[in-house]
Amino acid sequence: MLFSESWLRSFINPALTTDELAEKLTMAGLEVEDVTAVAPEFNNVVVAEVVTCRDHENSDHLHVCEVNAGTGELLQIVCGAPNVRAGVRVPCALEGAVMPGGFKIKKTKLRGELSRGMLCSAKELGVGEETGGLWILPEDAPIGQSIREYAELDEKVFEIKLTPNRGDALSVLGVARDLQAMTGEKMVLPNMEPVEPTRQCKMPVHVEDHDLCGRFTGRVIRNVNAKAETPDWMKRRLERAGLRPISALVDISNYVMVELGRPSHFYDMKKLANKHLTVRWAKDGETVKLLNGETVELSPYYGVICDGDTPECLAGIMGGEASQISLDTTDVFVEVAFWQQLAIQGRCRKLNFSTDAAHRYERGVDFASHVEYMERLTRLVLEICGTDDTQVGPIDDQIFNLPKREPVTMRVARCLKVIGMDIPVEAMHDTFRQLGFEFTFENDVFTVVPPAYRFDIEIEEDLIEEVARLYGYEKLPDRPPLARIAMKSALENTRSAHALRLEAANLGYQELINFSFVPEAWEKDFANNETPIRLRNPIASHLSVMRTQLIGGLVDILKYNLNRKAERVRIFELGRVFLNDPTVLDGPWSVKGIRQPQHIAGLAYGTADDLQWGEAARNVDFYDVKGDVERLVAPLSARFVKEALPGLHPGRSAAIYIGEHKVGFIGELHPALAHQYDLQKSPIVFELAIEPLMTVELPRFSGLSKFQPMRRDIAVVVANDVEVETLFDAVRNAAQADVRLANLDDFRLFDVYRKEGSDEKSLAFTVEMGARNDVAVDDKTADALMTGVIEALASVGAQLRA
Repeated sequence: MLFSESWLRSFINPALTTDELAEKLTMAGLEVEDVTAVAPEFNNVVVAEVVTCRDHENSDHLHVCEVNAGTGELLQIVCGAPNVRAGVRVPCALEGAVMPGGFKIKKTKLRGELSRGMLCSAKELGVGEETGGLWILPEDAPIGQSIREYAELDEKVFEIKLTPNRGDALSVLGVARDLQAMTGEKMVLPNMEPVEPTRQCKMPVHVEDHDLCGRFTGRVIRNVNAKAETPDWMKRRLERAGLRPISALVDISNYVMVELGRPSHFYDMKKLANKHLTVRWAKDGETVKLLNGETVELSPYYGVICDGDTPECLAGIMGGEASQISLDTTDVFVEVAFWQQLAIQGRCRKLNFSTDAAHRYERGVDFASHVEYMERLTRLVLEICGTDDTQVGPIDDQIFNLPKREPVTMRVARCLKVIGMDIPVEAMHDTFRQLGFEFTFENDVFTVVPPAYRFDIEIEEDLIEEVARLYGYEKLPDRPPLARIAMKSALENTRSAHALRLEAANLGYQELINFSFVPEAWEKDFANNETPIRLRNPIASHLSVMRTQLIGGLVDILKYNLNRKAERVRIFELGRVFLNDPTVLDGPWSVKGIRQPQHIAGLAYGTADDLQWGEAARNVDFYDVKGDVERLVAPLSARFVKEALPGLHPGRSAAIYIGEHKVGFIGELHPALAHQYDLQKSPIVFELAIEPLMTVELPRFSGLSKFQPMRRDIAVVVANDVEVETLFDAVRNAAQADVRLANLDDFRLFDVYRKEGSDEKSLAFTVEMGARNDVAVDDKTADALMTGVIEALASVGAQLRA
């Protein structure tokens, strides 16, 4: 939030310098992020009047002016601004003036005419945007006075960073309240004295849904002058609060919003066809065109204010174009409403735009002072836009459903324990009194009723925070921890997720971190998931669901890198996925119905190796990444079982098993998806659940046998569609059940032969046998073992090759 120092000091003016004031606010929890000067450094620029103005004889756009700058003589200055004319008062940089950026003004000739200075625009002085010419000053601006002094360009602008719970501080009044509590200085409020009605006229307003609107206050003001000029002081304060002056009525509404934290809305009554308003939830199929030009399709999720039954405004967010005020407006209806927080929260995110009003309503606004705020608005309208014929109607204040301010208790002992220092009870009394809280104190317990503007006071810790920040965070003592800290050692048969990160990095993969919320299309493309977990309030419209897989993010980052001329990419991510699971209950680290396991996923694209001369370049393939996965899960042993999986090439994908448990998948991205995501070739991807990889077997000592192992080779013939993993499984199972295979140490494939046109293939295996109990493997034992292996292979259709 931005505001000028002078605006704050008009409410409360403690004897503090600018720096001390910033420090005071920061230590009270209103963090001052920046304090900047209104204008950059420049000097010798004064208010001047253009006395005469004629066209330059040798130019079609320059003008030769005689200027009174209060120097005792008229200065001839050549100016090219389109809005220069005799009689206007403008900033004038005299000879020797140093402009922003260090540019020095000198006497010079422009196309033969002497120029003894420069007439300035606001942009040239660094105090505004380009407005098409000179900065035109009011007619009563004192000639010869420094523009820095006249326009208060030396004052400071504060930017404070507020936490989301402090909606009460989204106004100059809110900041002043806290400053009063901290310093004890008297606060001066703006004039909110009642304005007596001069005409009995009201706008009928019917509020149908009280869960949308808790209070609606309105007033009719007729015969105003909307063409009136916004006062210079108001323009300056708005600009320094980051708001652009538009017109007098709009500026008044914005001014009171920043001043008092109370959004309001002005309707042009002549543009309201039905002459009465209805407040309700929207209906499916309705639309409304807003002040920003957007037409919004409505649903019962949004609240609306209707002209009769036609939606006119989005409640608490933005007014409608149909009834907007203009310079021709004469009769206005002023609305000050209390919109329930839950009725506004999340709506702007869904609409993909935000407004200052919604920002305040989402956090909660003062619902107890509607009438006073309406009086303030009325007085400003009369002062700035009033005419002799202006008529003011009575205030129509309707109250329906205001939040209940439940008392909050704070135990003195609990306060001292949480803060960690001795604070006198009298200081606690002072805190609540200075903040304007109603409270009682009995049996060492404070019972506090929060005011209507403090929506952040709900539990005991909120009151403790108030005590701490007003007593002074800087007074908290520095105390080292009293207990010894000892690191617990991890179990030897476990490893951490970080160990997998390190292994992936050692394999040449670079880690990345993506959002957990992803486009819905990714879930359909990479997981075939038609019912993902949807977000109620996504941070962006396309990031609308929670991910159940990590592959989409990897492919997106791959595309990002390829667009920046990367040719070989190895990336991985370790993060959570979010799966529907009705068995999950609510808990400290869980959400009902949602399982959140950690997964690790990787992607390889481009050549198998970096540029080198030892081998011919080739693209990375399934078996390269399969080897990476095997090294990643080691010392566990992974099995790969052919399986068609969503988003992957049906003939080049497999499920990954650890023991009998499926833990993930590996494969080549489906060619259709590669084309859809503008990839020249399909990357190889894998994804594994982390939990099954965390437990590993402890190393076991076994002495080296003094006998050499025995090796025999065996070749079998199987049908082409039989997977090698089937043969491995058969031998592995037999080794556990058949004593003849007790000496089996290793069984591995070393050759594959396929004859063209044949429906069979030949597989050659090495069988390695080792001694047991210092008993060598003899021929009899070896023959029996080989017989057992052959029988196991035969059980799955493998026959010895002739």
